[in-house]
Amino acid sequence: MGFFKNQFSNVVEWEEFRDDMIFWKWSNREIKKGSKLIIRSGQDAIFINNGKIEGIFKDEGEFQIESEIIPFLSTLKGFKFGFNSGMRVEVLFVNTKEFTVRWGTQSPILIPTPQLPGGLPVRANGTFNFKVGDYMTLIDKIAGIKQSYLVEDVKIRITSVLDQLLMKWISKEGKDMFNLQANAVDIARGIREDLDMQVMDDGLTITGFQVMSFNYPQEIQDMITKNASYEMIGNLQKYQQVSMTDGIASGKVKGGGAAADMAGMMMGMNMANEMLKNMNQNQQHQPSQQNQQSQPQHDNPNAGGQKKPNFCPNCGAKNEGANFCPNCGQKLG
Repeated sequence: MGFFKNQFSNVVEWEEFRDDMIFWKWSNREIKKGSKLIIRSGQDAIFINNGKIEGIFKDEGEFQIESEIIPFLSTLKGFKFGFNSGMRVEVLFVNTKEFTVRWGTQSPILIPTPQLPGGLPVRANGTFNFKVGDYMTLIDKIAGIKQSYLVEDVKIRITSVLDQLLMKWISKEGKDMFNLQANAVDIARGIREDLDMQVMDDGLTITGFQVMSFNYPQEIQDMITKNASYEMIGNLQKYQQVSMTDGIASGKVKGGGAAADMAGMMMGMNMANEMLKNMNQNQQHQPSQQNQQSQPQHDNPNAGGQKKPNFCPNCGAKNEGANFCPNCGQKLG
């Protein structure tokens, strides 16, 4: 008896598990007496009979089907295993994690804009997140006809409509076509809502959508960069000065030629302006300094007195500033 029990027992588990697999179906086999169900972390097991969900099991672990699973099945709970026959049902294993997928436009999207009659060519890239949201819809629309379902299948579905949605939400409400990154959050929010409505019919839900960057053709990007520089600096004259200074600092402007002459002239003008500014400042300070120096002379009681002779007129002795000659006593001042 024990021999036959071991012969008929089998294991129901996700045999071909992959991280990028959304679901996998255990089918076309009988569940025998003594079989067990293995559910791993991040998996749900759904028992299906004739296209109808019999029961959903979400706890991870190892379970005896006869005693721990069948009693909870909706219409098969009274099923009794025969000696040589089993229960033929399908078990759908679903990956419950949230998937993250990178996306990118395959070719530029031509966004209508008045500045460019042919449209503004824009590329974009980012990520989106999704997970299984409705098991019944998933079974009706996809699992009923597929043995397994991959993340790549969902990515193909999403990217097939992404260009139209990008065009819709970029053009909506007069977005600044030359500064789309500033509106990336609003654009991504609108696209996520639209995508969620579309994949909802497959039992999936979009949990997040992000636009990492918008990319313009090089000539458009150069124009945007130059325009931003004008606005940042304020006017063309200052822009030219900064550009020339950067050229000299980087070594791109050197040697002879008009560029070097212009650089030298502009540097000379800047130096002359600085010198004139300093001279004006010095002239403003000089009158006050002169007044301060002249004031003590008027207050000095000895100012304007007779100068002492270097030699005594009486004896000729050398005088070093004394009022009387040190040799003969002659008054000198």
